[in-house]
Amino acid sequence: MTVLTDITPELAQECRAWPFEEAKKVIKRLNGKLPEKGYVLFETGYGPSGLPHIGTFGEVSRTTMVMHAFHALSDMPTKMFCFSDDMDGFRKVPTNVPNQEMLAEHLGKPLTVVPDPFEKFDNFADHNNAKLNEFLDSFGFEYDFKSSTEIYKEGGFDEALLTMLAKHEEIQKAVIPILGKERAATYSPFLPISPKTGKVLQVPILETNVEAGTVTFDDEDGTRTEVPVTGGHCKAQWRPDWGMRWYALDVDYEMAGEDLISSADVAGKITEILGGKKPAGFHYKLFLDEENQKISKSKGNGITVEQWLNYAPNESLAYYMFQRPTSGKKLYFDVIPKAVDEYISFLQKFPDQEPEKKLENPVWYIHGGEISEGQQTPVSFALLLNLASASNAHDVETLWGFINLYAPEATPENSPFLARLVGYAVKYFEDFVLPNKIYRAPDEREEAALRDLSARLKALDGKPDGETIQTEVFSAGKENGYDKKELRQWFQAIYEVLLGQSQGPRFGSFIELYGVNDTVKLIDEALDGKFTKAA
Repeated sequence: MTVLTDITPELAQECRAWPFEEAKKVIKRLNGKLPEKGYVLFETGYGPSGLPHIGTFGEVSRTTMVMHAFHALSDMPTKMFCFSDDMDGFRKVPTNVPNQEMLAEHLGKPLTVVPDPFEKFDNFADHNNAKLNEFLDSFGFEYDFKSSTEIYKEGGFDEALLTMLAKHEEIQKAVIPILGKERAATYSPFLPISPKTGKVLQVPILETNVEAGTVTFDDEDGTRTEVPVTGGHCKAQWRPDWGMRWYALDVDYEMAGEDLISSADVAGKITEILGGKKPAGFHYKLFLDEENQKISKSKGNGITVEQWLNYAPNESLAYYMFQRPTSGKKLYFDVIPKAVDEYISFLQKFPDQEPEKKLENPVWYIHGGEISEGQQTPVSFALLLNLASASNAHDVETLWGFINLYAPEATPENSPFLARLVGYAVKYFEDFVLPNKIYRAPDEREEAALRDLSARLKALDGKPDGETIQTEVFSAGKENGYDKKELRQWFQAIYEVLLGQSQGPRFGSFIELYGVNDTVKLIDEALDGKFTKAA
């Protein structure tokens, strides 16, 4: 079963969620008319000197969300290009790849010329481009992959490059203000490729010949050399390359990180100098680590896509990307459970919401308005983690044993999303919860309240629901000296004494899932000092 949202253009026009605000920018840029190319073009960029990372996922997933919003506003056809700047010069040998000495011999050459250190593809760019495609395909993104090298060599940028040559001085003036004095003195938007060494050269351009379509420079051996700017004989510097690409492909939308604000402004000016119109877009904030430091691949701080997906479903990562993209957010392991459960909460609300509320729900943007029944789950991720903690579960079978008592109709086959969550919960418990469990003995008031809670649970008839159990938990605290302001301390004590952690989900719901009898046993074992002795 699939829930389809019936969203009218009028309703979409009223929506103020950020993807709709971005989509409206695109429609404004187009003046409501389909471009001559026959489609509306959304673009994301990728530098294949390294493997795809969290920023790559964020840019593609957020652009996809904007496209979903655009489709609700307009019936114009769209495309998304994932553009790989694979003609860029190879500047530095990565430390995490084999054949380092071999790679060092090819510094300065286009990435599509550098041999693949893994010896699986024709060149290093092809290896990383294949990883990009594999990465994007694993999330089900719809996109067209574009190689910079192929477009340069096949002449796709020739017209734009000749226009850039004709406006060489104007483009220089657009870029020079943001450069250092030394670089500005010799700057040209063109990087000729040496006919002798095959390297992408950052050298002064001595002459430009608009009629011949060439530039002249001194090659590495001092030989004065003239090459065409077309056909892959030259590559544009990255800012002019960006603007030239926007012009040549007529890109309608592209977002970029806040660290590229000035560069994007310059690229936009270059697009206009060439005779085009800069795309719509916005600048997203970069992610921070636990210490509020910018996440850096070289530092290894923060968290990678692979690490997130080892402990949580990709939908939760997409949800995290949806939230406040223009505000800085921390990205480290502790945020994962909260992101998963917030996604689940929105997922559960979605089917019964009115259309206007659906457009306020992040799930609409993550799934494009189509939610399969198998996405639903009767159990939160936090509950699964606490269940794993209480039962010391190191395998999914243990958790499924409890789940089947709570929701007998749920199976891995008819609840695939829950099945995924169970696997993630076991991994997260083993790697993050178990190593940090610290049990403590209860004080006198806590011990009395826990004994009272145990007695209350034993007195419950049948199979009580979470609300009934939660009432008894509250009562046990209140009857043993915890006033209204102190009830939070009571719940914290429960988790610290019984589970070795300072917080958790609603305890009545946990008991309903874990089982009343097993919870009574857990309380008795804690009061007997079993957990503190083991520690």
